[in-house]
Amino acid sequence: MTDSELHDVTGEAHQFLVDRGIVPSDAIPSWTPLTGGVSSELWRVDFGSTHVVVKGALDKLKVDSDWRAPLSRNEAEWQWLQFAHRVDPTAVPTPLARDPQRGLIAMSFLPPAQYPIWKAELMAGNVHVPDASAVGSLVGRLHAASSTDPDVPTRFANDDNFHVLRIEPYLLTAASRNPDLRAQIVDVADTTASTHRALVHGDVSPKNILIGPNGPVLLDAECAWYGDPAFDPAFVLNHLVLKAVVRPDRVDVLERASHALLDAYDSHVGWEDTSSLHSRIGRLVPVLMLARVDGKSPVEYLDLTEQAAVRGIARSLTAGPPRRIRDVLDDVFGRIDSLRTHAK
Repeated sequence: MTDSELHDVTGEAHQFLVDRGIVPSDAIPSWTPLTGGVSSELWRVDFGSTHVVVKGALDKLKVDSDWRAPLSRNEAEWQWLQFAHRVDPTAVPTPLARDPQRGLIAMSFLPPAQYPIWKAELMAGNVHVPDASAVGSLVGRLHAASSTDPDVPTRFANDDNFHVLRIEPYLLTAASRNPDLRAQIVDVADTTASTHRALVHGDVSPKNILIGPNGPVLLDAECAWYGDPAFDPAFVLNHLVLKAVVRPDRVDVLERASHALLDAYDSHVGWEDTSSLHSRIGRLVPVLMLARVDGKSPVEYLDLTEQAAVRGIARSLTAGPPRRIRDVLDDVFGRIDSLRTHAK
């Protein structure tokens, strides 16, 4: 973004903050770009004792592929923030204001010293099983609360957004780049897209999780969708698997963390039988592994050798018979540990 473009965007965002009474009209706040995901611009705005985060959705996402998404996802995130804040105010930033026309939302700022990013902790090798358990419990509580809320199915009927943001760029792109597995991957995509049982966050990635003093805080809910709850635990479990590839010295504790996350999540499941849920999670994890090396948004921290290892494991599991997630985790972490042993 050029300086003139930044001025235009922050000018709009400044007026938004003024219109919503967050800063005075004559204020000159400082704007600090924050590191976010690929789909939005994110700023910390400081004025006196006021510290807020302003987020604006992008039409074209910041990836090499041509990946575009509707700006209405900003409204989906706002609605999700309000829902999650009612369930547990400590589990999300406080939603402050929104402007659907400008595609902007404002929320409370959480200082990094007290709220470190879980991804950074995991990449540094700081893997704590209780953190994973708390993440699983939070996701489970949100799913459980949404599954009995009569307003959620209509309020989050965002099938088109979820297709554009997750089904097509992750699952269907992986299918197109692995044509011999197309039938299996498309079947997983179709099952995911056609299942509607709870409010899905859609991006439960360690980069969107802060480890706060009162437990995990979940960010970045642009993909919010009333759909298949299996997607969220599968998404975060996949990230724990990928961290084991890049941190093979922590494979054992990452495996324990994965099972602890699933245990805590399961303790809140009441909307369906866990057997069916675990089967869908077990099918999703290998496909998501493949999507993070062959999809439109590959993870940035795997080198070519590590990408090949992930691709090999994911292809083998996707081609094989469907298995429940516990068996998949045991197999995946066993294979990663084997790679470490052979590398010595």
